[in-house]
Amino acid sequence: MDLATRTGVHRAVTEAGLAGIAETELLTLFCAELVGRGLPLARGTVLVDTLHPVHEGRAFLWREQEPEKTSLVEYGRISASEEAQARWRRSVFHHLLETGQPLMRCRLDRPSNGDFPMLDELRAEGHTEHVVLISRFAEERGVGEMDCVYSSWTTSHPGGFSDEQVAALTELVPSLALAVKCKSLARIAETLVETYLGADAGRRVLSGRIERGVADRIGAVLWFSDLRGYTGVADRIAPELLIPFLNDYADAIITAIHEAGGDVLKLMGDGTLAVFQADDPSVACRCALTAHRLATERVDAVSRDRGARGLPIAAAYVALHIGEVFYGNVGSRDRLDFTVVGPAVNEVSRIATMCRSVERDLLVSSAFQAAACPEQQAGLVSVGRYALRGVARPQELFTLDPGGVNG
Repeated sequence: MDLATRTGVHRAVTEAGLAGIAETELLTLFCAELVGRGLPLARGTVLVDTLHPVHEGRAFLWREQEPEKTSLVEYGRISASEEAQARWRRSVFHHLLETGQPLMRCRLDRPSNGDFPMLDELRAEGHTEHVVLISRFAEERGVGEMDCVYSSWTTSHPGGFSDEQVAALTELVPSLALAVKCKSLARIAETLVETYLGADAGRRVLSGRIERGVADRIGAVLWFSDLRGYTGVADRIAPELLIPFLNDYADAIITAIHEAGGDVLKLMGDGTLAVFQADDPSVACRCALTAHRLATERVDAVSRDRGARGLPIAAAYVALHIGEVFYGNVGSRDRLDFTVVGPAVNEVSRIATMCRSVERDLLVSSAFQAAACPEQQAGLVSVGRYALRGVARPQELFTLDPGGVNG
């Protein structure tokens, strides 16, 4: 592969990387460029770690049988499974990582020494050589466990790859690794901001809405919930059991909010603050009530499961209110929070505290009741007027009529 040919591959991959195309498309393009220039490639694999609450990394696989398609597998934490750990320790990737070598050529048309089970699988498929590369980052340029890009390149050509072809791979793969790293970092940034800020707030931040003090005035249904009996549970259970307790119930509540179209903005111990943007108030109210119904079902299911295992259980209190809020960046020059502020936020938190006093799992404000559609209004009944701390006038509060419409 001469200089002009290698330059053409570099240019194609660089342009694709700058365009921000997905890793699957990058690998498909790269393999097509190599095959089109005479490199006898049967399969190509790229692995990169990530920073994700669930997945440890992503693997991309191209095969000559389907040259226009690259498959994607997101794999969980290797440390979570003894079998996965054992397989990883017996891989060529792990061997290179431990020895510090950048390259290993594995001939498959020769007898196996049994050190690497993956090679036996490739040998059984009729491949003749497997080349493994590690493209390392500078130590301070890693993100979480993401400190390199792993890749492997396999051929079925008699005699394997030539020395010239391996040299070309060694020169060209770093361009692909850099493009994959750039796309992975962008994906990590998106995952982190959406995980920690919420989907809508995360998108706003990534679009450039990061200036301190910049906020939009929006109408929104506000959700505030917490767990009944949380303080008592926290006082009596072992500290290492508290996080699983919170996670079980948070998962039930947050998934319900997201499924109904809301955005979770804050988790405060057992408390959850969320918004349903109210471009159409009655639709936002319906979505919030749907989220309450889903959350109730899921919290009950969590409690049944935990109770059957002898673990502490809880129930959820939910308050719903609607009003105008400022939605944007609040904080210092060094630490900003993308959140909602305004009197309505204070009111919904005060309404939530009334759930205990009136012994109701759901309370909604008179503003929410008035904004709901007639069908939903018919399913809401007054529980009386109450003085809310920090709110000038008593507020009439409503709850669901057991015989009415719920979501």
